[in-house]
Amino acid sequence: MAGYYHQDDLAHFADMGKNAPELWKKFSEWYGAVFAEGALSEREKALIALGVAHAVQCPYCIDAYTQTCLEKGSNLDQMTEAVHVASAIRGGASLVHGMQMRRAAEKVSM
Repeated sequence: MAGYYHQDDLAHFADMGKNAPELWKKFSEWYGAVFAEGALSEREKALIALGVAHAVQCPYCIDAYTQTCLEKGSNLDQMTEAVHVASAIRGGASLVHGMQMRRAAEKVSM
């Protein structure tokens, strides 16, 4: 049984511009500028993207930025650490929302 995601979709990502070429052009220019060398290196940006890809659970982005990280010189230790940072932020965000649960529980208990 095929999964929900199709691995070859990433290779056809540019097809999203077929019916909206101006929007695709603007997205592509912006995306390229975001990942260009700047205050952060391309390698650092790829590590951030890899962590975010895990936080938003995008399998396409995980595949793409795993490859990009390796191409930009990151090693598996650095990439694993980036995933742990993303996981810690995601876990922390869940826990801090527990404060909303505590306030709701206290209100109901009054």
